[in-house]
Amino acid sequence: MAAQDGVVTLAQAVHAGMSESAVSRRVCAGDWRRLSSGVYLRADRAYGPAARLRAAVFAAAEGAIAYGPSAAWWRGLLDKPSSERWVTVPARRRTRPPSGVRMRRRDLDAADVGVYRGLLVTNLPLTVLESAVELPNGSVFMDRALQNNVRLAMLRAAHERNLGRWGSARAAALLHSAGAGGHSEAERMLHRLLRGAGIIGWRQHVNSCGFEIDVAFGHAKIAIEVDGWAWHRDAERFVRDAERQNILVNAGWVVLQFTWHQLTRTPEKVLATITAALTADSARNPVGIAHN
Repeated sequence: MAAQDGVVTLAQAVHAGMSESAVSRRVCAGDWRRLSSGVYLRADRAYGPAARLRAAVFAAAEGAIAYGPSAAWWRGLLDKPSSERWVTVPARRRTRPPSGVRMRRRDLDAADVGVYRGLLVTNLPLTVLESAVELPNGSVFMDRALQNNVRLAMLRAAHERNLGRWGSARAAALLHSAGAGGHSEAERMLHRLLRGAGIIGWRQHVNSCGFEIDVAFGHAKIAIEVDGWAWHRDAERFVRDAERQNILVNAGWVVLQFTWHQLTRTPEKVLATITAALTADSARNPVGIAHN
């Protein structure tokens, strides 16, 4: 119980040598608190997020697994637990999930299941993939995981093992963008954003100071640089990009930098930043913003 946040199942207690009547006596004496059928909490332990998730998985019976944002939090990939507990049960099991538990029925490949801190959870690649699909900032979450925890090939392998699941199409799109296509896709999104807002006066792939600028407003000397996913940026590229920006700024360019995540999640802020830069330049060059 000490190793399980104060939570224990009846089966575990019996396996440790206790009788069912001994368990009942502890409940009657107030030493243990009954959480659900066959799941108990020591009375001197708080029923916090960790105990709640353990209890939800234990109550779902044999073969239950924490997945999605619950597994991500359990593994330390998220700072805060989800308001719901995400639990996978075997496909054959028919049970109504209790309040606060999001339950799915699926038989997972053995490669996608592991034990972490004494609890059955989805293994790291599937945890990252499924959480990225569910979280509102899923692309940022996946990007951070690729920087620190997993490789893209691991995510692709987990995706291939779980084709056809809910969210599979979204996961495929994220994996494509996380790969080599992220930068070019971000450029296309920026082009569509500018055209949709009726902003003119820009060109793509403009050369200046020995560099190619992704999108440039030449009359206003505003350079827009587009990045794909941060996990592609190693220390050497970071230094190179900083030097590039300094050279452009010293040559009189205003440099704006946007990521794939910003273009997909907050396009209105991207557009507002570009418009503000053009407006600031309008005193000396009023041509630049036009609306259809």
